[in-house]
Amino acid sequence: MMDELLQLLKRDARVSVEDLADMLNISQEEVRSRTAKYEQEGIIRGYQAIVNEDQLDLDHVRAAIEVRMKPERGGGYDRVAGRIGKFPEVDSLFLMSGGYDLLVFVKGSSLKEVAGFVNERLATLEGVLSTSTHFTLKTYKDQGVLMETEQNHERLKVSP
Repeated sequence: MMDELLQLLKRDARVSVEDLADMLNISQEEVRSRTAKYEQEGIIRGYQAIVNEDQLDLDHVRAAIEVRMKPERGGGYDRVAGRIGKFPEVDSLFLMSGGYDLLVFVKGSSLKEVAGFVNERLATLEGVLSTSTHFTLKTYKDQGVLMETEQNHERLKVSP
């Protein structure tokens, strides 16, 4: 089970040390110490804002790519996944169960650029058997955060 401090930071990393200490009923020094330990151990890997990119005028394309692979003897998927993760186009990378082995999330400036990445760099890696690319059309929820605010859909009053 995830530590309560980590849960609070994951929900909102901008909460002050003072507020975290109050919420957890521990000292501010304990919050600082545990947070520093999590950072040092690599448990906390960074802090980010979750941005609704659909509301910005950005010229980029996002895609999810399913990758089927042949695992390597003695290394499984790790070596190839490590190489894929180093590409600057790759935002996220996951080992999956089911019909494919890796799920890769990428960004590019155009459909052509993402297609070029898949065809020229990803699909040509030794051990990659096949890819299936799915382009993102709209984001409804990202990292547990809804991207659209609730809209009040009241019906117009009809008078007789």
